[in-house]
Amino acid sequence: MEAKSFAVWDYVVFAALFVISSGIGVFFAIKERKKATSREFLVGGRQMSFGPVALSLTASFMSAVTVLGAPSEVYRFGASFVLFFISYAFVIVLTSELFLPVFYRSGITSTYEILYTGVVVYAPALALNQVTGFDLWGSVFATGIVCTFYCTLGGLKAVVWTDAFQMVVMIVGFLTVLIQGSAHAGGLHNVIEHSTNGSRLNIFDFDVDPLRRHTFWTISVGGTFTWLGIYGVNQSTIQRCISCKTEKHAKLALYFNLLGLWIILVCAVFSGLIMYSHFRDCDPWTSGIISAPDQLMPYFVMEIFSTMPGLPGLFVACAFSGTLSTVAASINALATVTFEDFVKSCFPHLSDKMSTWISKGLCLLFGVMCTSMAVAASLMGGVVQAALSIHGMCGGPMLGLFSLGIVFPFVNWKGALGGLLTGITLSFWVAIGAFVYPAPDSKTWPLPLSTEHCVPSNVTTSVPTVLPSRPAIADTWYSLSYLYYSAVGCLGCIAAGIIISFITGHQSGKDIQPLLIRPVCNLVCFWSEKYKRLCWCGVQHDGGTEQENLENGSSWKQGAESVLQNGLKQENLVHSSGHDLKDNSYNNLAFEKTTHF
Repeated sequence: MEAKSFAVWDYVVFAALFVISSGIGVFFAIKERKKATSREFLVGGRQMSFGPVALSLTASFMSAVTVLGAPSEVYRFGASFVLFFISYAFVIVLTSELFLPVFYRSGITSTYEILYTGVVVYAPALALNQVTGFDLWGSVFATGIVCTFYCTLGGLKAVVWTDAFQMVVMIVGFLTVLIQGSAHAGGLHNVIEHSTNGSRLNIFDFDVDPLRRHTFWTISVGGTFTWLGIYGVNQSTIQRCISCKTEKHAKLALYFNLLGLWIILVCAVFSGLIMYSHFRDCDPWTSGIISAPDQLMPYFVMEIFSTMPGLPGLFVACAFSGTLSTVAASINALATVTFEDFVKSCFPHLSDKMSTWISKGLCLLFGVMCTSMAVAASLMGGVVQAALSIHGMCGGPMLGLFSLGIVFPFVNWKGALGGLLTGITLSFWVAIGAFVYPAPDSKTWPLPLSTEHCVPSNVTTSVPTVLPSRPAIADTWYSLSYLYYSAVGCLGCIAAGIIISFITGHQSGKDIQPLLIRPVCNLVCFWSEKYKRLCWCGVQHDGGTEQENLENGSSWKQGAESVLQNGLKQENLVHSSGHDLKDNSYNNLAFEKTTHF
């Protein structure tokens, strides 16, 4: 089948995305030129409100991986992907109530997302290559250049507001596909009927086999661990939450972001079902029309919009919106943590002007690095599995490490280090093993796909690959669902950290500030003050609420100073007039001398 290509209006719509995104960067570079400090550049002066931050969070993590990969997953494996609805809810609640309050006050971050960024650069470039015939790597580098441009010019404010614009583009792009695709299928009722007949709506599979790729348990449990690693301890998420002017705004950003996640998820699932209804009698993947499942969505778009110039360009702009927002957030986050943890440590007396120039230079450097990682991403298979596997491998052990510090105050540094190494070893072991020895076809084979009405000359028969000399462990440990990688790393880290801490002598909690610990044990030991004190392991806790603990004992100023000495390396603390002990909402502190994180 002859490949279709862009019309003039498609190029116009697509180019408009790049022009507007770059324009937002230029706007904030001009608008904020008189506030040329690294604090303004990297964390937006910590005066952001929850609205744009919520849109930014959704746009960044619902990237081109979702726009291209999720509909393809639903098309091949069914609508069980919608069960991520449950995972997202658990993740946002745990992030906002467990991790965010501690991170907001201490500025703890993590930095492992360069490879993941490579995946989301590669994905839309693949789409553009499929629908227009553009050079694949030219598209990759064009994406990286535009993204690095507006991120380097405008800083975090440009990133957040550009994300908000790109979120709108993503939703509009999905809606056009849903409306036109439903019309081609003869209405939504036909889509539901075809999907039911094709077993695409068998959502609830309660098989507990951890080797099955997608079941209720792998998605709801494994997906929660995976996305909690993405949201709970991810540098991009935490940095944008910290940029909010109060802790209450940061929590609102997360909860409103949950609505955005659900909307994009539903759009992606229905797009996959509509795509199945359209291709139910001639699957372009198994028939050889396209070479990879991730090309299904752009191919489908070119089919249904063949007589509507401009709309294919809107869809590709939708995919690129996801990648631009994700990469820009990652670049800004990586630049921030590098500046704070390394540059400021080595050169503590830099001027504001020099700090800003160094921050912009770091944005440029990480933009090049993230774009280059797209080469590695091209070797990793399907974009959804590749992206979530990376987050599982790296996010799981980090999630376990922060959980040890926040929930288990008795864990010492030996336990934390040993737990982290154990978690990394386990998660990388299972992930690399799965890459070398893929799971048996019986665990990962897609639902039936028909080529009955395809042109006979294009039909090829897919034969399951039999790998010789598979060790026994390949059909058990290495065949674990990719969604459990994060759970393996997290739980392995926590278990090892607790055991090592008890063997080597557990940590005394006397020197730990209560605001750095989340009293999860209070929910379990609600009937006994004695057991509450035991679980707090010596942390100065009087059995009351967390707010009462802040009001009693050490003063707020002393507690904040201790946090800042440990996490923010601040000097000359000034009490913020925005703090109200009865409000349970903490404004960002005002400092005479600040290092922003």
